[in-house]
Amino acid sequence: MGEVVRFIPKSERERTRLIREARAIYDSIFPPADPVHEQSSKAQVNHAAGGADARRRDGVLPS
Repeated sequence: MGEVVRFIPKSERERTRLIREARAIYDSIFPPADPVHEQSSKAQVNHAAGGADARRRDGVLPS
């Protein structure tokens, strides 16, 4: 009870998917210099996504 369901337009979902895909391609070409730091920062992003409108620093909703 009290759970908020938010409508996310198809265009926003597609934008998020394309950004994720582009980052994966970029990371495959230019691997991060500090993989340990990257893993810990990704874990922090996942744990920070607790709010109804939680967004990462770049404005993309976490998946």
